[in-house]
Amino acid sequence: MKYLVAILCLMHSSFLLAQEYTFGVVPQYEPQKLNAIWQPLLKQVSKQTGVTIKLITVESIPVFEKAFAEGEYDFAYMNPWHSVVAYEKQGYLPLIKDAGRKLQGILLVNKNSNIDNLSQLEGAEIAFPAPNALGASLLMRADLALLYGLTIKPVYVQTHPSVYLNVALHSTMAGGGVMGTFKQQPESLQNKLKILYKTREISRHPIVAHPRVDPAIQLKVQQAILDIGQSPEHKHLLAGIPIIKPSIATLAEYQQLTQWGLRSFYVEN
Repeated sequence: MKYLVAILCLMHSSFLLAQEYTFGVVPQYEPQKLNAIWQPLLKQVSKQTGVTIKLITVESIPVFEKAFAEGEYDFAYMNPWHSVVAYEKQGYLPLIKDAGRKLQGILLVNKNSNIDNLSQLEGAEIAFPAPNALGASLLMRADLALLYGLTIKPVYVQTHPSVYLNVALHSTMAGGGVMGTFKQQPESLQNKLKILYKTREISRHPIVAHPRVDPAIQLKVQQAILDIGQSPEHKHLLAGIPIIKPSIATLAEYQQLTQWGLRSFYVEN
């Protein structure tokens, strides 16, 4: 009997490893760039774990939101508020975060404008990637309305680089972004913009897992990413995301967002 149990356990383990697991990524960039950033990392994770992981990219944040709300991804990289919603909708749990930095939205204006105070943006058109991009849009819009009493006209332009271009070209008076994507823009574009305001801080984007994924597989993937972050040979694979210092994430650290009034600014897709 014990041999039968051992064989069944071995078969179950082999079945789990033979499965293909999907990995969704919030579309901060166009799919080609997301593939360039994520495929090398996921290839290394697969090599270290024996788990086959398939990257899934989409062209807009609303499409991504619909997908995780319906539980289409086994694993996903998403913003902190998305992780709250994903937990409520499907039970996704955080596995990995970047402990090296916090997430904070930044509000940019054209360097040649005379805008130096938030009050000057009352009634203004402001560019955002999408309604639910956390630092760049959701948290920023909540701060402007709830902390500063501003009424604005959001203009959604799909990606972070598009936000920065709109502000540089004077198409909108301001734009919401995050420091990570802003610093990845060409220096010529960065030099045309200045930061007017920074939002409250929160733990950065987590990598989450759907509860249908066997806990043993979740742990394998989690440990592989932690190991990659410690490896001089492989830690550069995390730099493009960017994750500077991968660490274990918990649900509790993201739940504080439910107290910040964001729910009334979240657009359900």
